[in-house]
Amino acid sequence: MNGYKASRRIRELKDGNKSQIPIVAMTANAFEEDKKMALASGMNDHVAKPIDMNVLLPTIMKYM
Repeated sequence: MNGYKASRRIRELKDGNKSQIPIVAMTANAFEEDKKMALASGMNDHVAKPIDMNVLLPTIMKYM
């Protein structure tokens, strides 16, 4: 199962606490189309690899 399918399954869970957990894609697929696919699958955000801590940390903090 890939991350897109896993995100969809998580969003379909009946338990609201579980279905609403933040999901951030961290992937080498960095094109705008990839970001759109991540968001369309239910992910909250997208961070491209190689990971830049100046991008990753503020992204995570948005969901804390």
